[in-house]
Parts: sequence; structure tokens; C-alpha cells
Amino acid sequence: MSPLAAILRQIVENRSWKIEAEAGRADLPPLPAEAGALVDNSFAAALRKQRGHGVIAEIKMGSPRIGSLQGRLDPSRQAEAYARQGAAALSVVVEPDFFFGSYELLATCRRESGLPTLAKDFVVHPVQLEWARHAGADAVLLIAALFSRAELKAYADYARSLGLVPLVETHDEADVATLADEPWEVVGVNNRDLETFEVDLEQSMKRVSDLPEDALKVSESGIADPRDVERLAKAGFDAFLVGETLLLADDPGAKLRELMGGG
Repeated sequence: MSPLAAILRQIVENRSWKIEAEAGRADLPPLPAEAGALVDNSFAAALRKQRGHGVIAEIKMGSPRIGSLQGRLDPSRQAEAYARQGAAALSVVVEPDFFFGSYELLATCRRESGLPTLAKDFVVHPVQLEWARHAGADAVLLIAALFSRAELKAYADYARSLGLVPLVETHDEADVATLADEPWEVVGVNNRDLETFEVDLEQSMKRVSDLPEDALKVSESGIADPRDVERLAKAGFDAFLVGETLLLADDPGAKLRELMGGG
């Protein structure tokens, strides 16, 4: 388990006590009938279909770095635009206090776009996986730095039992080491330094050869133009999670087309 950056520790501590308070308040309804053991999850299938050029286009309503996008971003229209322009999948940040998200936001964007959707949260309790599944998520983010190797496997196995594919996010060598000797469907490298918020694609370039060979590999953050996508694809990445480049673009649809090589 990696040492946690200060901002990540703050977010996780806040998320932990809130979820502990909320988790027992009400029983969740039964899971949808199709929920069950993971066979061929639509999120993973979408990444395989667009392997080497697929974009996971992100919806988030703000961040500690850029502040709130409430009133500046229409998430439904953004999700629809991503779908129209050929995004492979959607990522929705659901953490409420630092990123202004919710599971309701995920449900809306999933419904409006029709795209397989990743629930991007700081998972610290199994109930978050259930919330994601009820909201319609197809995949869930697991941040490797938050778990021991045994904990990561347990959370991933529970996600799979709900029909969710786990996308395991790494930041450094210690995170990558937690992936050893286990089969993983999708693994990612986040290029953002959580202390400085600076991004450096060299994080992905340095780690790609150490990622599990059979997993779909995702480079996350800092992808700004088609040259970045081409460079990362040549290095061995299968998909590219893009957030602020799209969220802050004057024409998100055109920017997405450009990233995918459509000009």
C-alpha cells in the first residue's frame, strides 16, 4: 500500500466517516435481475472494441483544482455529446464533497448517453459498490493506494459478483506491485501527481511494461491532443480516460473527435 498524498488522505477520511454514517440508514432494494457473476462486462467489451483508440470520456462537476462546474456544465448534454461522437465509455465522478458528484448524476448520465459507465469514487466501503450497481454503473474505480493486496482482491471480487468490472488505478511502483499474481480485467495509470496536481504522461510510459500483460490498460489524466493518444497507444495502452481536456473545451464533441483521430 502506497503512502497517501495529503489531499487523497483528506478525501478518504471525509468519505469514510460519511459513508459509515449513511450505510446503515436504509436497506437497498434488491439488485437488478441481470446482476450476477461477471461474464463479459459491457465496459470491458467496449474498450476491447475500440482498443488502441477508445476514449473513456469523463463527467465531473468540479474538483479541488478547478472548483465547481455547477451552472457551467450541463452533464446530460455533455454525456449525449460524448455518445454521439463515439466515446467508448463514460466515467462519472460521484464523490460529493470535493468533486460535487453523486450516484444520481451517474444514473442520469448513463441513461442519457447509453454508454457503459465507470463509477469514479474513493471506495472505502463495500456499500459503495452496491450504490454504483444500483445507479447503473458497469465498472467501478478501485484506487490501489487505498488497499492492501488482500483488500484489493476482496473488493474486486465483490465488484465482480455484482456484475461490475473493477478498474484498478495505480500511481506508483508500490501500487503496481499490488497487482502481481492476480488476473485483472482493466488496470490504469493516473498521470496526475496528487500532491501538486501536475500531470506527466511519463508516469504512464514508465509503468506500462510492468502492468499485467492480459489486462486492458488505461492511461488517465493529462491527455490533451491526438499526439498524446498516439504515443500512449504505441507504448501499449488500450484506452484513454480524458476529463478536463473535454470538460473545459469550447466544443467537447469536436475535441473528442480530434482525440480519436477524426479531425
